[in-house]
Amino acid sequence: MRFQVPRGTVDILPEEQKYWEYIQNTTKKISASFGYSKIDTPIFEDTGLFLRSVGESSDILQKETYTFLDRGGDSLTLRPEGTASVARAYVEHGMHNQPQPVRLFYLFENFRYERPQSGRYRSFHQFGVEAFGETEFYIDVEVIELCWNLMTTLGLNDLTLVLNSIGCMNCRPIYLNELINYFKERIDKMCPDCNKRINANPLRILDCKQNSCEEFIESSPKSVSFLCNECSEHYEKVTASLSNIKIPFETDHKLVRGLDYYSKTVFEIVPPLEGRTKVLAGGGRYDGLIEQIDGPSVPGVGFAMGIERIIDNLKRLEVNIPVENSLQILIACMGENAKNHGIEIAAAIRQEKISAIIGPSRGIKSQMKYASSINATHVVIIGDDEINKQTYQVKNLNTGEQEEISQENLINFFKKLQ
Repeated sequence: MRFQVPRGTVDILPEEQKYWEYIQNTTKKISASFGYSKIDTPIFEDTGLFLRSVGESSDILQKETYTFLDRGGDSLTLRPEGTASVARAYVEHGMHNQPQPVRLFYLFENFRYERPQSGRYRSFHQFGVEAFGETEFYIDVEVIELCWNLMTTLGLNDLTLVLNSIGCMNCRPIYLNELINYFKERIDKMCPDCNKRINANPLRILDCKQNSCEEFIESSPKSVSFLCNECSEHYEKVTASLSNIKIPFETDHKLVRGLDYYSKTVFEIVPPLEGRTKVLAGGGRYDGLIEQIDGPSVPGVGFAMGIERIIDNLKRLEVNIPVENSLQILIACMGENAKNHGIEIAAAIRQEKISAIIGPSRGIKSQMKYASSINATHVVIIGDDEINKQTYQVKNLNTGEQEEISQENLINFFKKLQ
């Protein structure tokens, strides 16, 4: 049997690593500039955490989670998204007792049993931020600004920021009642999933992408028309502040996000042409989430972005990925005596934190070809003559120049090039 990666997963090969390192480094720098600290959590949690937070009626819990019983009979679920895990850590470690707001960021691998397609995998990675402990509008704006700055810093342009407000626990029931009444008159012409959602979670209908439902969804009641004074004022301040800092946006009453814990502000960032089917990042406010998982009454706001989709768009736009120009030395040895000598030279070079590897046991032409294939910057050629003369031939593969360097000066020669 010839084994392959499981369906919906991919190997991240060496030539792809530059994209991941670029994104990781950029996310850390941008997060730090906004005062966010890194957090990591286990890749699996008690299933009950996601039932409480993501919502039992959500598509993620209904169709997409990897849930299993461990050997002790406990139900565990591989993390399908990051916010619930970070919220659990916030409560468990008493972060609500720290000065608020608490600003956190993460870079997680998550798991969902989805139909694999371009930019969507069953094992996928997300960068996200969560800010806990602030009700004021400025933190919504800060999170959106961080997300927007990150995208543009990475080199993604012509993006669209889409906004909506879905209200709070006071005003949303009025909107939901209006929404249910509207769809009940049309539900017999809508898809089977929407027929289930109208009773379980009518907001999910607005997220439906079926052609049979689009016309009815487009004409459905808008959540912003039913906002209470507090939610309306909050949303107006968010949009005004975004305009003041020159971040363009458009509103979309169909935007509700795919998780049940959202309230008030919700947003997505989408690339040109592909629209809502290829969301690069999304998030919003979730003022009731911490209480839902038995924590204190603490507001929160955050977002997550899919790393694989970001990389797809970087490639599509042919964004130039900066690569660190570090030295890479290959020691080309001719004969066993030279090989033993080369091992000592390579060890001495590595002591200076410079990369050095021994060439394969082949002829000099093959070793030079190998050096080019691994993007070596220099080749040190060692044979019996070089050992006897205590000098080495050093070739710069970028310029083609070759010079003779004495054994005692070799290390300093490379140190000066760092």
